[in-house]
Amino acid sequence: MTARTSGGVRFGIVVFPGSNCEYDTMHALGTFPEAEPYYLWHKDHDLRAPDVVILPGGFSYGDYLRTGAIARFSPLMREVAAFSDAGGLVMGICNGFQILTEAHMLHGAMLRNRGLKFVCRAQHLRVERTDTPFTRSLRVGDVVQIPVNHNEGAWTAGAESLQEIEDRRLVVFRYCDAQGNVTDDANPNGAVDNVAGLVNEGGNVLGLMPHPERVCESVVGGAGGRGLFDSLLEHVLEVR
Repeated sequence: MTARTSGGVRFGIVVFPGSNCEYDTMHALGTFPEAEPYYLWHKDHDLRAPDVVILPGGFSYGDYLRTGAIARFSPLMREVAAFSDAGGLVMGICNGFQILTEAHMLHGAMLRNRGLKFVCRAQHLRVERTDTPFTRSLRVGDVVQIPVNHNEGAWTAGAESLQEIEDRRLVVFRYCDAQGNVTDDANPNGAVDNVAGLVNEGGNVLGLMPHPERVCESVVGGAGGRGLFDSLLEHVLEVR
C-alpha cells in the first residue's frame, strides 16, 4: 500500500474501459484548492492512499450484459471493497452507482428508464439527509440542480428492502421539482420512490445517478454539485 505523501485531500478516480466522466471529475476537483485528484486504472491493485475513491460515470465495458455488471469484477474493485469495509469513503456517480449496486455495496438494482429512452437534462434533487460525509455542508430540504445523463437509471428494490432502506434512512437524494415537491412528474427515469442517491448502512458509500462534477462552476450554468465535494473535503480535514 502506497503511503501518504501530502497534506491535501486525495481523491482516487477509477478509470474503466469505456468510462468518460473521469475527466469531468478531475477538472471539477481541480477547482478545490484542498483537493488532490489522481487517476486509478481498473487493473491496478494499489489505491495509493486515497481519502476518497470515486467511481465516475460513463459506459464501463460498453455497458455489456448490464450496466456495471462487468466492471464490478475489475481487479481494483477488490481494493475498493476492502477500502469501504474499513470505513473508507466511496462515491459512485451514474455508472459508478450502477457498479456499486452490482457489487452489492449498495442496496437495489438499476433498470432501463421508463419509456426506454435515454434521459439528459437538468434535474432538481431534494436533500434528505445531511448527517453523512457527502452532504454535511447542505441542509435537509435543500433543492439542488444537478444534471442527469443515463439510459439505465431507474433504481429499484423489493418491498422488504425498501422498508429496510426507509427504516435506516439510507436515501440521501430524491428527484423533485424546483419547489422541492417529490412527484412522479419530477422523476426522470421511473426510480422507485424517486430515489436519486443513497448510502450504505455505514454511511461511507454513496451512489447517485446525477452528475455533481458537471456543475461545479458558474460558467457551466450552475454550481449545484459543489456541496457534495465541499462536504467531503470538510469531513476528511476534520477527522484526519
